[in-house]
Formats: sequence, C-alpha cells, structure tokens
Amino acid sequence: MSNTPKRYTITAALPYTNGPIHIGHLSGVYVPADIYSRFLRMQGHDVAFVCGSDEHGVPITIKAKKEGVTPQDIVDKYDGIIKDSFNNFGISFDNYSRTSAEIHHKTASAFFKKLYEDGKFIEETTEQLYDAEAKQFLADRFVTGTCPKCGNEEAYGDQCESCGTSLNATDLINPKSAITGATPTLKETKHWFLPLDQYEDWLKEWILEGHKSDWKPNVYGQVKSWIDDGLRARAVTRDLDWGIPVPVEGGEGKVLYVWFDAPIGYISSTKEWAEREGKDWEPYWKDKDTKLVHFIGKDNIVFHCIIFPAMLKAHGDYILPDNVPANEFLNLEGKKLSTSKNWAVWLHEYLEDFPGQQDVLRYALTANAPEAKDNDFTWKDFQARNNNELVAIFGNFINRVVVLTNKYYKGEVPTPAEYSMVDEETIAALKAYPAVIASSIEKYRFREAQSELMNLARLGNKYLADEEPWKLVKTDEERTKTVMYVALQIASALATLSEPFLPFTSNKLKEILKFSAEERNLNEGELSQWDKITTREALLPAGHIIGKAELLFAKIEDEKIELQLQKLEASKAANAKADESVEPQKDTATFEDFTKMDLRVGTIIEANKMPKTKKLMVLKVDTGLDKRTIVSGIAEHFKAEELIGKKVTVLANLAPRKLRGVESEGMILLTENAEGKLVFVNPDEDGVTNGATIN
Repeated sequence: MSNTPKRYTITAALPYTNGPIHIGHLSGVYVPADIYSRFLRMQGHDVAFVCGSDEHGVPITIKAKKEGVTPQDIVDKYDGIIKDSFNNFGISFDNYSRTSAEIHHKTASAFFKKLYEDGKFIEETTEQLYDAEAKQFLADRFVTGTCPKCGNEEAYGDQCESCGTSLNATDLINPKSAITGATPTLKETKHWFLPLDQYEDWLKEWILEGHKSDWKPNVYGQVKSWIDDGLRARAVTRDLDWGIPVPVEGGEGKVLYVWFDAPIGYISSTKEWAEREGKDWEPYWKDKDTKLVHFIGKDNIVFHCIIFPAMLKAHGDYILPDNVPANEFLNLEGKKLSTSKNWAVWLHEYLEDFPGQQDVLRYALTANAPEAKDNDFTWKDFQARNNNELVAIFGNFINRVVVLTNKYYKGEVPTPAEYSMVDEETIAALKAYPAVIASSIEKYRFREAQSELMNLARLGNKYLADEEPWKLVKTDEERTKTVMYVALQIASALATLSEPFLPFTSNKLKEILKFSAEERNLNEGELSQWDKITTREALLPAGHIIGKAELLFAKIEDEKIELQLQKLEASKAANAKADESVEPQKDTATFEDFTKMDLRVGTIIEANKMPKTKKLMVLKVDTGLDKRTIVSGIAEHFKAEELIGKKVTVLANLAPRKLRGVESEGMILLTENAEGKLVFVNPDEDGVTNGATIN
C-alpha cells in the first residue's frame, strides 16, 4: 500500500446475536471504530465502514433449544435489538449486514470452494468429542474443562478466556458437555482443515518483522506468543445443521466453522453496500492502495491477525490488514463483565435510562478506554466525567459564548479590532489542534485525541476567564468585540472537531451556531472539513448570525446513578443466590470406585505463585508418604504466605499431569462459597497427622 491510501476499508467485529450489546463491546470495538471512520470521512477520504450480525454457531442453537424456538427466531430478535442500538447510539456504519443473508452465504461458499479447488485444505478423519446423551458431536463452545495452560477450570473448547490461549476441545483437562454435563467420548468424523503451520514462516515475516513497530504491543505480543508456540491445522468445517452448508462432495450434514464464515462477513457486507450504492466492491478488498483496518477486542486477536490473514493469503486475491488496533477488556465496578450473570450495562437499556445522552457514554468510554490494559467502568466516574468535564468545561464555555453574543450583539458575530498578543497566541493554539488531534487518531490513541479536544475547550474557558468580557464591555466595547470574536472561533472549531467523538453534541452545536450547508459539507473542493479550521481566516465570519443558547449537557444527579448501582446490586444478589444452589448428584459410584481413591491428610510446606499465570500456585505438600509438588489453580484466592502450614485433603493417587511444564502429583480438595471464593475441605481436628487416610 502507498503512503497515502486511495480508500479505507474499516471493519468492526461482528457482534454475536445471542444477546444485546454492552459497554464492553462499545469500549473495545465500536466507539473507537466509529471515531476513526468519522474522522477519515471528515478529511475527505473514501471510507467503507462495515459490520454485521454474526448469526451462526452452536451457542445460538443451544439458546434456541432452551427457549423452545428456532435459531432463526433467536438471531432475528437480537439482530433487531443490536441494529437499533447501534443506530440510536450513532455508530455510523456504511453497511450493517447479517451472516444469514443470501449474499453472505454465496460469498462464504465461493471463498471455501476456491480454497478447496486450489488444494489449500487438508482432509482428515479425526476423533472429536461426542455427547452420547445428546447424540451429537460437540462444538468447541459446548465443551468446558480445565485449561492446560493456566488451570482455569471454566475454559471453552476453542479458547481460554482467562489466559487467551486458543485451544482445541481435546486439549481440555476433564472435559464436560455443556449440553448434558456428561463426559464426552471420542468418535470419528471427517473434516477439512486449514494447515496454519504452512503459513508460519510467512506470518513471522509479515507480522513479527513487518509490523513490529506499528502494531500495538498487546496485539503484537499475543500474536508472537501464539506463533512461538507453533501453529497447527485448524478445522474449517463442523458437524452441525445451523450455518452455511459445506458446498463440496462429502459435506452433507456439515457446515462452515463459524470462525471461518464470520470474517468473510466483512467482505459480503462490503458487497451489499457497494451494490446498494452503485459502487464496485472489489477495490475495497483487492486494491493495494486500500488501507484495511480491523477493530476488535483482545479475544479476537488470533482470529484477525493469524487465521483470517492466512485465509486471505491462501485465496490470493485479497489485501491484508494494515493494522488491527485491538483493545483490552473493560470491567464493570471492579468485576469482569458477564452476559450470563447480567453483570453489564446494556446499550439498549442505557438509551432508555439516559435519553438524549448518547455522547455522555461515548465520552466516558473513550476517556476510560482499555487501549493498553484492562480498565474499569464505574457509574461514579461516568457521573464525574459528565458533571466535571462535559458540563463544567465544554458545556460551560459554549453556553457563556452563546449567551454573551446574544446579549451584547443580538446573536451577530462582531467585527474584531486589532488582535492583542494573547489573541494571536490563542488563535495560533486553536489552529494547531486539528493536527494534534489527527495525529493521535491516526495512531489509534483515541483517549489521547479526546483529551486534546477537551484541552481546546479548556483553552476557551481560560481565555474568557482571563479576558473577562462581562467586565470589559463596561469600559472597552471594541476590545470586547475582539474577545467575543476569538471565543466564537474556538466554539466553531469545537463544533467541527468534536464530531468524531461527540456526534450528537457536534450536530446540536452546529445548529446553535447556525452552520450553513456549506459548513456542514465534508468536502469543499480540495479542502476537507477538518483542514478548514487550520487554513481559514475566519470560521465564523463577522456578521454571521448565531442561534439562541441551549444546554449541550445536563448535570447527572446522584439519584440517577444510585438507580444504576441498585440494578447491579440486584444482579449481584441474584448471582449469589444462584451460586448457593446445590449441584445435582453425580452418577452413582460403586464402593470399588470409592476405594480406588487414596485421600490423605497433608500439610503445605512451600507455596509459590507460578510466573506468568494468574491462577496457578506451585505447592510442596507433606503427605506423610512423601513431600510432593502439587499445582493448584488457587492463586487468585490465596497469598502464598498464608498457605504455609495449612492442613489440606489430598487425592494422593491421582495420575501425575504437567501444567505449564511443572509436574503435579495429586489434587487438593476445595469448594467454593456463595461469594465465589475457594475454601479448603479441611481436616481441622487436633491430632490428625500427615498421611492419615480418609475413609
């Protein structure tokens, strides 16, 4: 790609249609993608900003079964909610499609057939996990178990959401079916695989060498770790009846794997848009002068930086992403967002609870965006961002300028006299902001860019506070006209530069300032709307008539925040109650089964947290028989020093297993209380010695 792209293709991760959109999705993907796309349009660039609903995969079939409806009913319901939420929130997609659309089925099928006919797949009969009770093969998301990398006991068959490792279902320790809870068995089935190992050298050159300096460290680091571990062939088909049928002989009863079909949705969404707009879609995906950027969350890094590029490379006709500026995760009030536990702020509910305040959430999420590390959203911070920044800084400046202009000049922009040194410096500072903000946006530093926007509002406030036109008007009318003229130029610049971040506020401010149709145009000949601020002598010329003052932002009172906190407390209470429920009894064990288990009393004599893991603790336990190493996933619940001397119950004859290179020779018995904290199943009585058997 040349240094100056002819066009931009911007993709935002396809939201999965088994639930609504929450603030984690917005903060990680959709708000930064929208800021970037709006900014590019304002600079006069040719932009295709595409997305769509991801409507295939097993979780949707499970949800449909639970609710007694069809998978199509589920995706129709959530596609409607998601699409309406995005529209109402001002996410400016050029096209929002669906993977259930005919154009997508045709595009994904053709893509698969091209790779199949070119011999890019390998065909294998493999053993896959099968639930005999449900009479079906288990998709990776329908298998849960212990992650072999970090010990997380709730890892999925395709990925551990704790450490981010990409997995195969057969990698899990103690796998269970998410459908019936049964232990699955292995059964033979035929599938097609993309041999990622064949692309390893190319990926090293393209990413590890080619993008070492321009990709975000969190993205580059995760990709490097995955490549360093060695790439393996990955199935592109699966045994399922919901999805895109495999379009070749032998594909009966199988569909394209959702990870293969979903990213092709970006291409089909672009096709749909181009068809509607009378454009040619191909340059947006096949021309080397197009810049392709994927906006995703960190759980999608591997798919967009390794797997999808390998698919595009295998096809041969497509360009590769120039950047994948993935964000980390956003937590809520100190806890991980959870759809299943309703620990979330849902976009459609926010829009109902805070009507007309879309930009407040956009602002708070951008100000607190998890660009380099996980970050936390709190309702108190949301309130403070609104009251102390949007209202007190941005809104206050605009209100004072508009009120005083109407009061002194009946809304007419006054003719300035000669500029003072302060005026010259203020105008120069104003004209520098477009380049400063643009530089941050182009580097995907959206927090920094928005902060600079607020610094422009601060510049305006300081200028008014220093010059005090409300006092000056009594003694020097000409000087007052100049001060108000300069302040109005700052207000005008804010109306334009705020558009990527605060589009509703920008529109409202343009209405107040009575921007003409010409002023609202994205382009004026060779001059972009963004560049006008730097190059034009006057943004609001003398004699221009502005409108009356309207409040851009309203103060959010404590009562409104308390209602949101009460919602979360209700979710927390419901979760605690659900956690108290007793798990059903397992299958009957014979006396012989029980006698095979050698349960012993032991004492922890050493404890060390395993490096580079969140959960694993390496313990040395005196079992009375010996002193052995046991690796346990308890590091998030206990400090190493508080474990020394702790009496524990040990399953002594469990077969040894390596976890992160350390051989674990047993298992310590624990349970979980209602708050989700692990507690030991302890032999507390005095006089119980190490090695004592438990009968």
